Amino acid sequence: MNNPIPSNLKSEAKKAAKILREFTEITSRNGPDKIIPAHVIAKAKGLAVLSVIKAGFLVTARGGSGIVLARLPNGSWSAPSAIGIAGLGGGFEIGIEVSDLVIILNHERAVEAFAKGGNLTLGGNFTVAIGPLGRNLEGDVALRSSAAVYTYCKSRGLFAGVSLEGTCLIERKETNRKFYGLDIRASAILFGDLPPPAHAEDLYKILNSFTEKYEIEEPKHPSRKGQREPKKANNPPVKPLSRPQSHRPSLNTASTAVKNPQSLYPELPSYAAVVNLYI
Repeated sequence: MNNPIPSNLKSEAKKAAKILREFTEITSRNGPDKIIPAHVIAKAKGLAVLSVIKAGFLVTARGGSGIVLARLPNGSWSAPSAIGIAGLGGGFEIGIEVSDLVIILNHERAVEAFAKGGNLTLGGNFTVAIGPLGRNLEGDVALRSSAAVYTYCKSRGLFAGVSLEGTCLIERKETNRKFYGLDIRASAILFGDLPPPAHAEDLYKILNSFTEKYEIEEPKHPSRKGQREPKKANNPPVKPLSRPQSHRPSLNTASTAVKNPQSLYPELPSYAAVVNLYI
């Protein structure tokens, strides 16, 4: 697992890129149904990536560090802001456990809560739900779309449930100041006042790959509405071809022969007509 001890922002960005790969790439331990779907990240308004350590003896304590990014109006990602995590829990647990955590921010209000700075308590002002897994579960995502935040947790390389109710996220102002060289609030960083740093290039490549992957996969999996058979055009029905009438020679063939002198092969009069001429 990754180191949960707070470090400089350059190391945090590198760690975040590594964690995202572990959560999204198919491996011997992660099958197609055990990865974060591309469209979850492609549609996210923001995300946070952290490493967390939990220690318990009668009372459990949780702490860790990571970064948070927001999607800008032009679709790109903001510069990262350093954050920490802390919380207490009940229950009789003894031992130490290190986990990696990815938090998907689905709504603007969740991003604004992260951008306000200070301390933020998860589960207070918006709903938190365990995120869906699998490559083609967009329908499942639609069912959970009311959740402002998705959480994904891995412990010892495997996905595990995690309860973040009451967990506090902390803005690491000093870490941001040392990295960017100026006193700047998390809101200014997440709203695009600073350009993306070159030290986080690997992280941006991974994030942009999800958007590209989603744009490629989306036409292959149209929605149910798109899968419906298109209505046929209201063209008038084609009239059936009329049966060709068989040629019947006129009974008055004699007159016909006379009236059509220009006919090359006039029809011969019938026997009865010839007899009548001589009576």
